[in-house]
Amino acid sequence: MDSHQQHLRRGFNWLGGATIIAKITDFGTILLVLHFLTKEQVGMGSLVVAFGAVIEAFDGLGTSTALVQAPSLSRVQLDSLFWIIIGSACVVGGITLAAAPWIASLYGIAGIGRYFIAIAIKQPLVGAAVIPLAMMNRELHFERIAIINVGATFATALSRIGLAILGAGAWAIVIAYTASGFFTLVGVLLARPFRPRLTIRMSSISSLLSFGVSATLSGLCEQMINNVHHLLVGWFYGPAVLAEFRVAFDVAMEPANAAGTLINRTSLPVFAKVAAEPAQLARLLMWSVRRLLAVVAPLAVAIVLASDSITNLIHDERHRSYAAASLPLKILAAAAVLRVLSQLAYPVVFGSGRPHWAVRFSVATLLLLSVGMMVVGLKFPAADGIVAISVVWLAVPPVLLLWQAQYLRRFLHVRASDMLRAAAGPFLAVIILVSIVQAGRYVLGTGNPGLQLALVLMLSMLTCMVLIMRDSPLAYQLTQPTGNRATVNE
Repeated sequence: MDSHQQHLRRGFNWLGGATIIAKITDFGTILLVLHFLTKEQVGMGSLVVAFGAVIEAFDGLGTSTALVQAPSLSRVQLDSLFWIIIGSACVVGGITLAAAPWIASLYGIAGIGRYFIAIAIKQPLVGAAVIPLAMMNRELHFERIAIINVGATFATALSRIGLAILGAGAWAIVIAYTASGFFTLVGVLLARPFRPRLTIRMSSISSLLSFGVSATLSGLCEQMINNVHHLLVGWFYGPAVLAEFRVAFDVAMEPANAAGTLINRTSLPVFAKVAAEPAQLARLLMWSVRRLLAVVAPLAVAIVLASDSITNLIHDERHRSYAAASLPLKILAAAAVLRVLSQLAYPVVFGSGRPHWAVRFSVATLLLLSVGMMVVGLKFPAADGIVAISVVWLAVPPVLLLWQAQYLRRFLHVRASDMLRAAAGPFLAVIILVSIVQAGRYVLGTGNPGLQLALVLMLSMLTCMVLIMRDSPLAYQLTQPTGNRATVNE
């Protein structure tokens, strides 16, 4: 096994473990917080955070990706870039504050404008962490990044719970969102201190900024993709319905979004190092497909099987149920698997120096989702609207995957049969998982939602572990693209 695969394996293990811990923590604390907030407060906080996530796409000006794939870097470049990033983050924060009254008037929600103060404060915090985080990723220090992620997640979760218990309402969601940027910055500065000198030389960073334009556009589209439903559901149906949709989306899609982040952080620096060797890049991509599905597929199936139990356990401060989120949760869990597969193309195109392809993929996805959801909002009432929007999410990723398959075949000679071979093991494991769960329900019954949820989660985690441990050299050999096997030196 070569060093590049070892770096990928180490990155997946460390960052994957950190992601699992972070998502379990987030999932548990969010369920707890929902009991202390009304649906309207959850919806309002979710809407503000959705805007914040889109605004945050401008932080770093896309240079984080540029730093990771650059052949070499100088201290002057890092110093200059730091001040440009901080300056732009402050400008973005100011624009956010100026736009807050307009957003409040657009949605007609009284008092929502003041929450954007927290969003504006977060921008320079995130900007200050861009360079040290990118350098750790470039240097393949996955262990440090994992520790930072876990620490920031725990600190943010405690903040969210504490504020909710104290009666902060929607502020519990919004302040915790901002606090995550602060805790990440503290962790980054402890793990890899960076003290910039007061130097700005634009000529030295022009190439990084140029690359960053495409990365920023792609990142902006990705954040819009991840949040356009929140913006449109809140606009068409109001905060209470948005709260129900947010529960369904977060439970179903957040693991996939976390996996997407894991892919970019782990795969991008490794793919960039082998970009000149298409055969090796294709081989590493196939390994990534199998490892990704080993985690995402069993969890998605577990969410489908446990959706009724999950929603039956959740209620808001006024004891109103979230049962309406059950069907959207099932649909979105299926969409999550397709969505995360489509994200595998991004580190490939960035690592190969083709960021414009990432922009094309992202813009197409955003347009399809936006148009579909706008039609739903205009045609469907609230009772059916969040189900129809979930169906839109399920319908769009296959279109993107077909397009990306053409790209991979053209540039890397990856065939559809290679992808199917990589997915065969996880697919078989999912069938076995469903059979065991259904047999267990037949024997134990379906009366206790907590017991049902525990059973499904335990079996899905066991399935993930078996698939990951099954990653032997022989299994890896079987997932290599058939046209490239003879050219790869094992």
